[in-house]
Amino acid sequence: MTLTDQIVKNIITRVIKSQDYRIEIVNLINAEFLQFAVDFFKQIAYAKLDSKEITIDWYRNAFMDENLPSDDIAINAGLNKKTISNMYGTATKNIVIEAANEHFESLYQSILALVELEKEIDLTLTIKMKGVSVDLNVSESLIVINTLAVKRAALRGGLWSTAGKSVEKYLMLTLCNLYQVPEQNYDASHFVKDRGKKVDREIDFYLLNNGNKYLCEVKLMGKGNPESADAIIARDSNVFVADTLSQQNKNQCDQLGVNWVALRDENGFRRFSLALKKLGIPFVEYNGNLDHDLPIILNKLF
Repeated sequence: MTLTDQIVKNIITRVIKSQDYRIEIVNLINAEFLQFAVDFFKQIAYAKLDSKEITIDWYRNAFMDENLPSDDIAINAGLNKKTISNMYGTATKNIVIEAANEHFESLYQSILALVELEKEIDLTLTIKMKGVSVDLNVSESLIVINTLAVKRAALRGGLWSTAGKSVEKYLMLTLCNLYQVPEQNYDASHFVKDRGKKVDREIDFYLLNNGNKYLCEVKLMGKGNPESADAIIARDSNVFVADTLSQQNKNQCDQLGVNWVALRDENGFRRFSLALKKLGIPFVEYNGNLDHDLPIILNKLF
C-alpha cells in the first residue's frame, strides 16, 4: 500500500502550518477500508451463490484458495502476515497457507462454541446485489466481521508506519525551498526505496557546507516519544525535525548539541533558519505567505 502524492502534500502542509496531520491518515484508512469492505461483500455474494455446499466450506474454498496472494489468504483467515511472521519466523506462502488453515479452523470452532452458548442471539447478514439476496448465518457473519476487523487493523498499522517514511524527504525539501537553500547545499540522494513494498523506507538527508555533511533526522512522532533521543544519539544527527517534542526532548537535543525543530510549536518551522545559521548554510529568511507558497513548492517537488 502507498500514500498518494496528494496525501503526502496534505501532511506536509499541515505539519509546516503547525496543524495536526493525523486526520489525513485516518481519512485514508477509512477510504481504503470502506472500499475493501464493499469489494469483500461482493466477493462473498458471488462465492455463496456459486457454492453447492451448505457448510462453511464455501468460504474456505473461495477465500483461502492457495492460488490467492498470501496476503489475502492470511486476512481472509483472520490473520495478517506480520503476525504469521512473528509466530513462525517467516511468512513464505507455504507457511501462510499452513497458518491460515490452522487459525481458520480454530476460529470457526470457537465461533461454533460461542453460538451454542449464546443461543438466544440470532444474527443474519444479508447482502443484496442486483436484486439477488444472499444470507449469511450467525457463524458465517461472525467470520466475515472478524475478517473486516483484521483488515482494518492491518491497514491502520501499515499506513501509520508508512506515513512518516513517505513524508520525510519531501518535508526536508520543502523546508529548504521555503528558505531558498541552494541545491548544492543539501543532498537527498542517499534515499532507499523498498521496491517490493512500493514504500519509501529510509532516508538520509544532509545539509552541506564547505565539504561538511550535516545529517538531518525527521520523526513525525507524538509528544515525549522516547525514541527521539535514541534516534539522534544512534545516528549522530546534527538537525532533528519532529512534529512534536516535549520539553525533555528539547533539553536532550540541547545537551547533545543537536539543532531541533518542533513543527507543532507555533510557527515551529521557523526554527529551521536557526539550524541553517548555526551550520553556516546559505539561506534567505522566510517572510512569505504559506498559503500561497506551499502549493507552489509542493507542486514543483511532485
